[in-house]
Amino acid sequence: MKNALCIPVLLSCFLVACQSPEPPKNGSGIDEKIPFVAEPKLIPHQNVKPLEPGAPAPDFRLPGTDGKFYSLADFKDAKALVIVFTCNHCPTAQAYEERINSISNDYKAKGVALVAISPNSPLGLLYEELGYSDLNDDYEAMKVRAGYRKFSFPYLYDGDTESASLQYGPAATPQAYVFDAERKLKYTGRLDKSEKPGTANAEDLRAAIDAVLNGQTVAEPVTKTFGCSTKWGWKTDSRAKVDEEWSDKEVSLSMLDVAGVQKLLKNEGSGKLRLVNVWATWCGPCILEYPEFITLQRMYGARDFEFVSVSADKPASEKKVLTFLQGKHSAVANYLFAKDDKYALIEAVDKNWNGALPYTVLVEPGGKIVWQHQGEVDFLALKRAIVEHPMMGRYY
Repeated sequence: MKNALCIPVLLSCFLVACQSPEPPKNGSGIDEKIPFVAEPKLIPHQNVKPLEPGAPAPDFRLPGTDGKFYSLADFKDAKALVIVFTCNHCPTAQAYEERINSISNDYKAKGVALVAISPNSPLGLLYEELGYSDLNDDYEAMKVRAGYRKFSFPYLYDGDTESASLQYGPAATPQAYVFDAERKLKYTGRLDKSEKPGTANAEDLRAAIDAVLNGQTVAEPVTKTFGCSTKWGWKTDSRAKVDEEWSDKEVSLSMLDVAGVQKLLKNEGSGKLRLVNVWATWCGPCILEYPEFITLQRMYGARDFEFVSVSADKPASEKKVLTFLQGKHSAVANYLFAKDDKYALIEAVDKNWNGALPYTVLVEPGGKIVWQHQGEVDFLALKRAIVEHPMMGRYY
């Protein structure tokens, strides 16, 4: 009888043991064992009020580029907490990256924690606003930037709902906030007055941190901030409008002979970096990557840059080529090589080119080749070659 009673009990224990335990979650209901996947959302328009001196630091729970989630509790032992709102794309933000790194390294031993937050919604960012960058402001791009610049501090993403940024109210990037040990705001504003790297050392921010560490009053607790305005998640109307305007641009196609190709590659008189892509409608990799070249034109076209396309299709395929270009909204200088002799095209473009498509080359005024590639393009590498060229640059 005793054995018969034990069987249900043992069976019950077995079933309970086989059930999967509830995965641990943080205070925001986020399962931190599951890799974070960004899902930027449209948010309603609202008035953003800047956090004022004396106010407590609003808490947050945000993913970092290292895959971890961070909140104020992660910095609870810090004698002072510095939060810098910054981003990937802004030229001013990029100009201050080295100084932010230095602040983090210089004050770590003094008990100061520094964390950076990107406040921008990727939905509110135009291609035309990326003219000084190789990256946009989405989460994956932030991971690339943090690694490329070797950030020594957590870099957090707030682009899905901007819940933290709305509480702090940064007007521009970069903007710094300094909190004391009780997490009361003691300073907000610029790092220093000089944007160009090498001309300043974040004197305003350093002075504020030093005052907090010494128990002193910050001489100027609020300073104005120069930089790119925060891209809130309700600022999407302009993006749709600009996309439509680009789509409505006329797309044309001109024939180009050998002399014309040679002149194109000499790039005399344009005053611009000229990116030339040789492609064809029958080349699979060519047509798959082509839209990325149009994105480059939209990103950098307002600066000293231009993209030019050269089709290696037969002249008899002119209509087919034009139809493809129109479908890709290729509102740039588009050419079709005027001869069936493709070897003449190869020699005219680059004697070192083996003829395989696609072929892409970046040429300075005067004809000096500064970047070239046979086959599918690594667009991150190409963007860096463009934006880091002396004719361009990442900041003013």
